[in-house]
Amino acid sequence: MSNNVQPIFILPEGSQRTTGRDAQKNNIMAAKAVAETVRTTLGPKGMDKMLVDNLGDVIVSNDGVTILEEMQIEHPAAKMIVEVAKTQEDEIGDGTTTAVVLAGELLKNAEDLIDRNIHPTVITKGYRLSAEKVHSILDKLGEKIDGKDDKLLKQIAITAMTGKGAENAKEVLAEIIVKAVKEISEENVVNLDDIKVEKKVGGGIQDSELIRGIVLDKERVHSSMPSKVEKAKIALLDAAVEVKSTETDAKVNINDPEQLQGFLDKEEEMLKKMVDSIVKSKAKVVISQKGIDDVAQYFLAKQGIYALRRVKKSDMDKLARATGGKVVSNISELSENDLGYAGVVEELKIGDEEMTYVRECRNPKAVTILVKGGSKHVVDEVERAITDALGDVNAALVDGKIVAGGGAIEVEVAKQLREYSGKLSGREQLAVLAFADALEVIPRTLAENAGLDPIDMMTELKSSHEKGGKWMGIDVFKGKVVDSWKEGVLEPLKIKTQAVKSASEVTELILRIDDVIAGSGNGKDAGMPPPGMGMPPGMGM
Repeated sequence: MSNNVQPIFILPEGSQRTTGRDAQKNNIMAAKAVAETVRTTLGPKGMDKMLVDNLGDVIVSNDGVTILEEMQIEHPAAKMIVEVAKTQEDEIGDGTTTAVVLAGELLKNAEDLIDRNIHPTVITKGYRLSAEKVHSILDKLGEKIDGKDDKLLKQIAITAMTGKGAENAKEVLAEIIVKAVKEISEENVVNLDDIKVEKKVGGGIQDSELIRGIVLDKERVHSSMPSKVEKAKIALLDAAVEVKSTETDAKVNINDPEQLQGFLDKEEEMLKKMVDSIVKSKAKVVISQKGIDDVAQYFLAKQGIYALRRVKKSDMDKLARATGGKVVSNISELSENDLGYAGVVEELKIGDEEMTYVRECRNPKAVTILVKGGSKHVVDEVERAITDALGDVNAALVDGKIVAGGGAIEVEVAKQLREYSGKLSGREQLAVLAFADALEVIPRTLAENAGLDPIDMMTELKSSHEKGGKWMGIDVFKGKVVDSWKEGVLEPLKIKTQAVKSASEVTELILRIDDVIAGSGNGKDAGMPPPGMGMPPGMGM
């Protein structure tokens, strides 16, 4: 019997497998590369990224999640980091870059520990202990706020917008954002879906306004309808003002022209009946989610009724909340009680488009922020800044706790985490210290992005925290350490807790992977780097 043992292949041909230290190195490298990409966008002095997709569309942004989503990242571990940004976006709407940069730094520090032969399981255990401790520290540090304190809420909104495209009009926008949130909040519960952000190119950012009602990018269906209706009673229809065709395929044989005429007359009569139902309900404006027949448009115009058709369902829901009307799906059932009310419904031209404003509602539970700006890219970036600020103000109201920004909270938490690590023995202690170091990446990056010396800044910051100044942070504009709370740099506590939660969880997940098996996806390399290649594919633009 020969000693030539046949190698056994358990995987299909063309699959790639990386195991042990190599797999960990690869995954950590990909995750770090993602974090490096967005790191320069952090903070008020962060830079922007320009992304061009394969159709040539351009996006200029410094919003972490927008950048990562547009980059179309391929590497499996890098995708996990993008998920962190998405979770942060869905939960709060802001702090995406913070979460990603933190995850990258946690992995980088874990890699150093792995190089010192500390087992990944030990590191993940230390990281888990740290994350729990950080949560309790954050909870103690968070200051309770009064939901009626507009000044504080405005500062939160301004902090969120500083360094985004909305910089030069942040006062105006913060005012709008706080008003909008206040308008729709019911017992401090805010559903951000009730704030519609509509954007239009034209004018400057300062011209953005809050509309107590809804703006629709629709024009009236017939030119002889009035272009403005005051003290409008509004019928909201989820029904077509059209004659339904039969459900089944029916054939109608017509033998003489009079029959055809009778047919058409009957159709017109049915439409007239529908319009009569609307007139009887005393509605002066009709907004339909479905179509409105040409003949019906003529009848409505004749009665001086303003009508819109094919309005999105989401807009219909907002209109119902803003005007206090009900969406009716059977026209013959329409009564005066179902109508909503708005002080003014009018068609206005903005730029080169006609839009319908439904405003001056009595007690709107849905409002519109109309964002204006000099170019499409500006308007898009301002919209992203506003969404972030809305999320922050909302998180502060719901959670009721806020902390100071400017890197203050991170340095303070890191300091207390180091004190806690002294109580631990064994190798977990090293992991906890690594976690504390990772938290400091935020103030360090803020300093770097502002062109300050990170070493000087961090030394000064740490010493001021040692002296008990728990809200001391970096003022990137003055280039020195200040009391962030007094400067009004405030953020909701929830941003920080969510970022730490997501970052530590994804780090633990990536560290536990010691074997990557990639199938041969239709002959092309499945997102795994060829041996010896530094940069994982899909990390480029």
